[in-house]
Amino acid sequence: QVQLVESGGGLVQPGGSLRLSCVASGFTLDDWATGWFRQAPGKEREEVSCITSSGGRTYYANSVKGRFTISRDNAKNTMYLQMNSLKPEDTAVYYCAARYGITLYSDRMQYDNWGQGTQVTVSS
Repeated sequence: QVQLVESGGGLVQPGGSLRLSCVASGFTLDDWATGWFRQAPGKEREEVSCITSSGGRTYYANSVKGRFTISRDNAKNTMYLQMNSLKPEDTAVYYCAARYGITLYSDRMQYDNWGQGTQVTVSS
């Protein structure tokens, strides 16, 4: 059974940092593309960052470029999202997702396996 479990969310002040983790179980990430998405109250889920199975190609939404870094450790079956210089508008539930394939998938509709989400709140 494919399962994704996020962790690392929390409350942080503007300008602070958080590192999200997503551990996969029931399958190995080697041939799976993965991504991070977020959904704020009253808004649609949006793409944040995506990465190919090898980690060689990445995608970032314009709103997070230069502040967020996506990475993965296939040996640990884990992916990460390092978030720096956080802003109040980054407040949302963050989800990790995975789909089988070796190319870069940046559209949330292309993902069919999702975690339960972790809350990130940026507030003073």
